[in-house]
Amino acid sequence: MKENCKVIASNRKARFDYTVDDTYECGIELLGTEVKSFRDGKISFPDAWAEVAGGEVWLNSLRIAENPFSSIFNHSPDRKKKLLLHREEIKRIARKTEEKGYTLIPLSFYFRNGRVKVELGLCKGKKMYDKRADIRERDIKREVSREFRGKLS
Repeated sequence: MKENCKVIASNRKARFDYTVDDTYECGIELLGTEVKSFRDGKISFPDAWAEVAGGEVWLNSLRIAENPFSSIFNHSPDRKKKLLLHREEIKRIARKTEEKGYTLIPLSFYFRNGRVKVELGLCKGKKMYDKRADIRERDIKREVSREFRGKLS
């Protein structure tokens, strides 16, 4: 992510459960009350995923809470959201997701210049031994940094 960004939410568990091969920044088509809920940070996406269907990319399982101050024109919290990408990017993503094991996972949501953006990751699921190796590597880095801090004092 670049400057002029205000992060709304990030999916930290996705980077633990999946290896991220490529990331894409894309816009998201929202209704007015959904944008208000985004500004309040009332979104939930632990199991969210995206799919390419009919030459378009759709985001599924993203729950945007209803705005309590809106009237009868409120949005449906569980509707599919259309992601805005260039046609060439959609073709590239479609080819990759047809390969075995690849899926599209939203990694983070943020505002850039007043517009909601999604960082979409082209991910492949990790095996249990990969997760254990990541935990072991993280623990080793933590111990080394502790020792380094201790020797500086």
